[in-house]
Amino acid sequence: MSPRSASVNEELRRRSRERILQATVDLVGERGYEATTLGDIADRAGSARGLISYYFPGKRQLLQSAVHRLMHRTIRAAVEREPATTDGREVLARAVDAVLGLALAHPVLMRTHMAGILQAEGFVQCPEQQQLAEVLRGAMVRYGTTEPETEYRLLRALLMGTVFALLLPGAPMPLARLRAELFQRYGLDWELGVPPDGDPPGGTATGATAEPPGGQR
Repeated sequence: MSPRSASVNEELRRRSRERILQATVDLVGERGYEATTLGDIADRAGSARGLISYYFPGKRQLLQSAVHRLMHRTIRAAVEREPATTDGREVLARAVDAVLGLALAHPVLMRTHMAGILQAEGFVQCPEQQQLAEVLRGAMVRYGTTEPETEYRLLRALLMGTVFALLLPGAPMPLARLRAELFQRYGLDWELGVPPDGDPPGGTATGATAEPPGGQR
């Protein structure tokens, strides 16, 4: 039997990494972070335990990569879904709503992720984090900003704060109010993206006067 080509080996490694990341999302969402071991993740992924250590330096880094992958894939799917749009404001609204939707759909996972990135290690500079940055930066470019790197970082900070407010145990903020504040910041009409039922809360009229970064429409 002839040895596998480099491209075949690379594809096998990619698939193995993907299975590990998906197993992490599933198990931490089901059981929580502390109750999920690397052995559990390897078993769910059908991989050897040693492969996790080969790909990731530790459990916390693995979780961050897994959540960044989930966020990247979810935002990209939202931005590219049908009907396709060339409206940058609609693109940004879809990206924002995708993140808020993840917080509501995966509260345990996202709460654990938020707690992890506040630790000393901060963001893990992994391929999944870079892909997430790319899709958010791309949304800002399509929105019309002339400073995509600066505006991407601000959007990231605002989204992190909003997710934190949604998931804060004992004192969560309502989705509609938080969404309205974000949409007002970027001059987005309430009807864009995937609006929750009902009109925006009083005092947060959206889409009226805000200008995109750089003053472009």
